This record gives sequence, structure tokens and C-alpha cells, in this order.
Amino acid sequence: MRHGDKINNLGRTASHRSALLSNLASQLIAHKRITTTLAKAKALRTYVEPLITKAKENTTHQRRIVFSYLQDKEAIKELFDVVRLKVEGRPGGYTRIIKLGARVGDNAELALIELVDYNDVYGKGTTTQTEAAGKRTRRGRRRGGAETTAATETTATPATEVASATDLPPATDINADEAVINNNTDDKPVA
Repeated sequence: MRHGDKINNLGRTASHRSALLSNLASQLIAHKRITTTLAKAKALRTYVEPLITKAKENTTHQRRIVFSYLQDKEAIKELFDVVRLKVEGRPGGYTRIIKLGARVGDNAELALIELVDYNDVYGKGTTTQTEAAGKRTRRGRRRGGAETTAATETTATPATEVASATDLPPATDINADEAVINNNTDDKPVA
């Protein structure tokens, strides 16, 4: 009987499984998205999300704890210097799994696992400032969120008409992303 056995052993010994998940996590941090089987992606999600949460607190102690899991200096550097800045405001759910269908050779179910904050298609342009003003909960908005969104809507400046496509602002601000990466917040242009 397998009562309460929630870990997927992936058909491997404990040492082989920890090495596999460590390597997958390092590659996910380095490349921001990887393609693997669905079972490995689900196991990787439970492995890497606590490590990203630990990276939010940039101390030597947290770096050593995460290094004990990953054993990769470059991945630690990327996680604490670059990824941490993108996920600071997110309370969890740092990864997304997208099913890709079956693999031709062995019919294994493939999946793409990616860091949510690095996907330009799903996340960046869809949220507005009024949605980001109040913290979302499963029940809806918090008490302070409704008043703040109403206040921002009344104080917003009216939109000007656009004559041509050249008058539109760029879709993403590359300079702002580079300023965040380089910690140069004073050079960031105002949107």
C-alpha cells in the first residue's frame, strides 16, 4: 500500500534522483525554461520553488543552503543576482508547466517548465496597474485594495489619441530591464 506516499521517485535511487533534480534546477535557472517529461517537471517544481523562495533573502546563510541543493556556483550567482530581482514581489508560484504532448520515440508525455516572470507572451503586457494595486487572494481583493484601485482610476490622466503606429510606446522597455539587472534604479526611464 502507498498511503500518504506523495513523492514521485521517478524510478531512481535517492542519490540519482537528487542529482537529477539538482541538474534540472540548475538548467532551469540558467535557461529560464527547459523541456522535459511531465513527471520530471512536476518533481522539479516542488524542488526548485522553495529554493527560489530562499533566494529572496540574499544572505550568506541562504546562499549556502541553496548551494547544498544545487552544487553549481553559476546557477547560485544567476539565482541570487538576476532571478531574485524578478520574483521579489511574487508570493509563490514561480514556475509554470505547459504540456507539449507525447514524445515520438517512447510516447512519454513532454512538458515545458519555465520561470513565470521570464515569459513575455503570458505575463508582462497583460497586467495593468489597477490590477497590481491590491493584493489578490482566493476570495477576491483585500479590504484596502478596492479603495486604492478606485483612487488610481480617478487620478489617472486621460489617454491621448495616437495618430500612427510610430507614436505608440515600445512593447517592452529594454533599458528598464537592464537597469533592474544592473541595480541602477536611478537610470530607469519613467513610463
